[in-house]
Amino acid sequence: MNTGMDFKNRLFEYFAIVARALSSPKRLEIIDVLCHGERTVETLAKEVAITLANASRHLQILKASHLVEARREGTFIYYRLADDCIKDFWFSLRELGRRRIAETEQLINAFFKSRDELEPVDRNELLERLKTGRAILIDVRPKEEYLSGHIPGAISIPIKELESRLKELPCDVEIVAYCRGPYCVFSVEAVNILRKNGFSARRLREGIHEWRSLGLPLER
Repeated sequence: MNTGMDFKNRLFEYFAIVARALSSPKRLEIIDVLCHGERTVETLAKEVAITLANASRHLQILKASHLVEARREGTFIYYRLADDCIKDFWFSLRELGRRRIAETEQLINAFFKSRDELEPVDRNELLERLKTGRAILIDVRPKEEYLSGHIPGAISIPIKELESRLKELPCDVEIVAYCRGPYCVFSVEAVNILRKNGFSARRLREGIHEWRSLGLPLER
């Protein structure tokens, strides 16, 4: 390495390796899922709606860029983020996209506002309603995410189980559903299912990421 320019060229080429690894929408979606805990290749393929072969290919690219790590357990291979700073980077990139690309905000508003017949519940209203017994809270994320940390008092009913477990829910109080964060659609789907079955339901405006970021308590 003879000059300062040689040093900079090499350095920025290494940075570009990471940038290229993150240039695929599906790889970003995989990163988003892994922010909430490790997954097998099979589970990731289902969650991001791609074939097993494609999931494996994307994961190998992310692994080669040192963004994810893998471990074997029996016949399964589990993937996780290589470092918590990747999670912080992803949330920052997501916020940057929302701030700088107008179509992002328009898409988000169009999707959620068209589905929110009632104003979403914010954390202050939720805490007050839970305290007075005027609402119950359900966590519609996958069970393993609930076990890793959830809002105190929340009942775990993963979105895939909700319709088969409606009899467990009371009909005389409002049901508030929450999921991963502002772009997760599980709570939207949950509210739709609940209302179709005669329940009074709203979604929590914040997700588990925002709850944790505010320093609010979690149960495990």
